[in-house]
Amino acid sequence: MTDPAYRRLPTEGPHDPLLGGALLTWVEPMPEHVVGYNRWYEDDHMITGAMVMPWMFSCRRWVAPTWIQHLRGPADSRVAVPLDAGKYIGVYWINAGRLEDHEQWALGSNYRLHAEGRGSYRGADADPLEERRHVLTAFADHLGTVYRDDAVPRDVHTLVQPYRGLVVQCFDAATDRDALDAWLASEYTPRVVGPGVPLAVRFGPRPLPGDKLDHVRQVDGVEQMVMVLSFLEDDPRECWDRFADAEGVAAAGGAGTLAVQAAFVPTHHGTDDYTDELFAEG
Repeated sequence: MTDPAYRRLPTEGPHDPLLGGALLTWVEPMPEHVVGYNRWYEDDHMITGAMVMPWMFSCRRWVAPTWIQHLRGPADSRVAVPLDAGKYIGVYWINAGRLEDHEQWALGSNYRLHAEGRGSYRGADADPLEERRHVLTAFADHLGTVYRDDAVPRDVHTLVQPYRGLVVQCFDAATDRDALDAWLASEYTPRVVGPGVPLAVRFGPRPLPGDKLDHVRQVDGVEQMVMVLSFLEDDPRECWDRFADAEGVAAAGGAGTLAVQAAFVPTHHGTDDYTDELFAEG
């Protein structure tokens, strides 16, 4: 018989069509396993390890080929080490008020997948969990969105829009995350949003739970970090001037410092496009 909880649980708690949080998973594939890893991630893990779960309603995966890997900084980033690490980032939207519920389901689901041998790609010569490493993975609370104008689709639609690029920025608070977010909302993102950049969405990452899977990296100080995701209508190279001075602008603002920023383009879900463009020859 079907567990009656499946009918009861949807009647309880928030149920509004609002963006409340995100899962952000930024990873570096191993070159020798990139094709197999790519297929496993999109054909299995992106679905069974994320999208089939309650309260997660949208997703898109992004990639950084060699021709945009120079659009990164700062050189001494504490997050992306080395700076070109993290060729893929998966972005998932979660309903408002449901982040904790989803997180618990996700932990249970992923423990099951690992027990079943489906928690990672396993090629003929691949050891479990050795086909990628995590640069930054976190559940994060939605802090706010800045739009270019009222005609821009709202943030709940962002991951299904045909945007041509994404810029991910992580800022470390100087003293207080609320003060950093206020500065980003009132001073920084309004100067970034404009022609070619229709909106910027801010998130506050949470520390990972204590019973997280061992291979998922915990970045120190995420509770004092704000992540800004800026969505692009143009190739990132065509509007990078809006982001190039972020380190200096943040330092001058005094509320925080730039921990890392990187540009991406959308993957073509279900294909191996870009897998041969991720690593410099030699």
